[in-house]
Amino acid sequence: MVTEQETDKRTESAQVRLLGPDDRDQFLALAGRDPVVNVFADYRARVTNLEPRWLGGEVWGRFRGSTLVAGCHMGANLVPVGCTADDMAAFADRALSRVRSTATIVGPHEPVAAFWDVVGDRWGPPREARWRQPHLQIDTDPAVRPDPLVRLTTRDDLPALYPACVAMYTEEVGVSPESGGGKDYYRARVQQLISRGWSFARFDEHGRVVFKAEVACATPYAAQVQGVYVHPDHRGRGLSVSGMAAVVELVRRRVAPTVSLYVNEWNSPARAAYARVGFTESARFSTLMF
Repeated sequence: MVTEQETDKRTESAQVRLLGPDDRDQFLALAGRDPVVNVFADYRARVTNLEPRWLGGEVWGRFRGSTLVAGCHMGANLVPVGCTADDMAAFADRALSRVRSTATIVGPHEPVAAFWDVVGDRWGPPREARWRQPHLQIDTDPAVRPDPLVRLTTRDDLPALYPACVAMYTEEVGVSPESGGGKDYYRARVQQLISRGWSFARFDEHGRVVFKAEVACATPYAAQVQGVYVHPDHRGRGLSVSGMAAVVELVRRRVAPTVSLYVNEWNSPARAAYARVGFTESARFSTLMF
């Protein structure tokens, strides 16, 4: 026979609610259990203070008593934080009570798969599913000589840099970031990364981008790199290796002590390049795009 006290404990252990500024410290402590894997959610909490109006979405928490045990960033990106399969089932129930607004589900493979097991039939097939992406990180000097021509970009570089960013995004994601009227937003995002000192590139003698990469998000503990791109005319020459070595050196000196990224499992050339730089695998991610 289940007692009333046991019922209360079960209800308490399954409590899911919206987080706000008062929960910021607990959420940062939760993310801090794996600060490299959780860098996106950690960064978002720091810059928005968990205010929904700044998040452009919500962050949910699962509690046992008054202790936060799991989190879920629910916006354009749905990202689990410190979640077990059971936590994700609870978040999935909450997600199904509203209209899907997320464009991407991304995070460690096990919680993403658990979430999708619950919502997949209702949300319909993703445009693309990348189930086992190696998550890589480095917290030492690069293992190869950095390209001395890779540098921080400036506002004056925008006319050359922006087309390279569009080309990389389109090649990687399969749709242009300018589609659906997104040009102004995406251009502003590239300008923002430049202004933060999070954009790095090498240019040829004609001012064309040869190699580029950006920091997508950063905390005092880690920075996540995105947008790694070598111009098609320059591929196969090892520029991604020396270029990423330069990015690692610059990011570790200027932004955060650990550099991370995740890469498609099938992208053997990129994986080999990152290994030569000194990146090691620390997790497997899954990304579902709608």
